[in-house]
Amino acid sequence: MNFQYSTQKINSLISACFIAFSFIGLSQAQTTAPTTLRITTIPEEAATEQIRKFTPLANYLEKQLNMKVQFTPVTDYPAAVESLVNKKVDLVWFGGFTFVQASIRSGGKIVPLAQREEDTKFQSVFIAKTNSGIKSLADMKGKQVSFGSQSSTSGHLMPRSFLLQANIEPEKDFKRIAYSGAHDATIASVVSGKVDAAALDITVWQKFVTENKVNTQDVNVFFSTPTYFNYNWSVHADMPVQQRDKIKAALLGLNAANPEHAEILKLNRATRYVPTTPENYKGLESAARSAGLLQ
Repeated sequence: MNFQYSTQKINSLISACFIAFSFIGLSQAQTTAPTTLRITTIPEEAATEQIRKFTPLANYLEKQLNMKVQFTPVTDYPAAVESLVNKKVDLVWFGGFTFVQASIRSGGKIVPLAQREEDTKFQSVFIAKTNSGIKSLADMKGKQVSFGSQSSTSGHLMPRSFLLQANIEPEKDFKRIAYSGAHDATIASVVSGKVDAAALDITVWQKFVTENKVNTQDVNVFFSTPTYFNYNWSVHADMPVQQRDKIKAALLGLNAANPEHAEILKLNRATRYVPTTPENYKGLESAARSAGLLQ
């Protein structure tokens, strides 16, 4: 037997092995690569409304990313936070406060990609029945008041922050505090008389007024807060940068001049999406700590 191999033959064998292992690695990578982009949102409104609002966006992303996109509502705000922190979903529509909570829970591994232009100057509104005699924040003292979810930026954190700035301490100055869980439920609690006043997201209020779901002769805004940064679309930092960039480009690419895009933006209560950064939410984090909502 001849055990002598030429250098050329040895190099050929090495090349063949390299190619073989490359194909095996590629095959394994293709097998484990995600085939579905999983999306959820904070439940700021009823699940049926969330599905109506975000399914067209999911369909758009499916076309842009050339992969299956699955939108699934969650039951409460903490569930949305935990879903992304634990990578059970890939993309989440957060409020500013839930983004801060997720960022802290993950050790800074949540990446905000885009926000609506409206979210750069967001507001909360306080509403009451027009015959209630409540015309200012001070008039809420001794009254029954509803916030939204305890983790809601526009339905709890920022309204509470501005109340504290006005020297009003909810637990001490209000007769009763309720948490409705969602902005539409907050409006209903005032309309039905379950509470005297409430705070919520300005865009949900505007939607209800535009769609004639609330009579402003009976219930209306008596105070609007100063502006702050709010909602965003976020991913986990472990998502490959290329995938992140594709999602961000798709969101920023929504153009109101395109009829299909215009419908998606309208459902999302947006004029367009713009880039955002973690720094935009430092003010919310400070407000949350001052209000005792973060330790």
